[in-house]
Amino acid sequence: MTTRSRWTCILWDVDGTIVDASEGILRRLTVTLEHFGRRAPTRAELVHWIGPPMFESFQVSAGMTPEEATEAVAYYRVHGKADGYTTGAKLFPGIEELIHEIAAAGIAQATASSKPEIQVVALMEHFGLAPSLTTMAGASPDEKTLSAKADIVAEALRRLRVAGVDTDQPVLIGDRHHDVEGGAQHGVPVIFVRWGFSWPHEADGAMAAVNSVDELRDLLLINDTDN
Repeated sequence: MTTRSRWTCILWDVDGTIVDASEGILRRLTVTLEHFGRRAPTRAELVHWIGPPMFESFQVSAGMTPEEATEAVAYYRVHGKADGYTTGAKLFPGIEELIHEIAAAGIAQATASSKPEIQVVALMEHFGLAPSLTTMAGASPDEKTLSAKADIVAEALRRLRVAGVDTDQPVLIGDRHHDVEGGAQHGVPVIFVRWGFSWPHEADGAMAAVNSVDELRDLLLINDTDN
């Protein structure tokens, strides 16, 4: 039996799609927001924070000015580095096996995350996923120079092309409307996963929405039985 795919390359969002980093994010947000005199979010309110760039979230969800948000992001990242980028993070069940299976089938994969790239790399290396990825694209350290999902998708595709990967039929796997919108700007279809931090309507515009890794696998891989 051989395994193939209709897709020439697969792009992955990270937070809420591959990794559940909510424990550490909530802890660091609490420390940061209280430091700046803002109310810490509840776990239920993390849906407002996980997915968009933090520079944007501090303005939208905490009512900060761009200048205040810049300070808050810097404080949050310093605290995060001290806390450890991988502390409390865990993979969603079944994702590790799927990513390795895709790699074994010879299909190129990359991350396309609004999380700072240094953290994306740390997480992928920590969980042993880096060898299965052709490149790991994420946001710039300031989360402003490169942070919009559409720009990160473009950067991931550029790096794949430089590596000699066929990017004619890409697909993006994500869990927020930012993923759907960012993919659409480049004509990249999105498979929306419902195990992340999102509202149901955020899947609007995605080519498909899945509730389990098994459902996702069925959309990504095709098994051919040898005669």
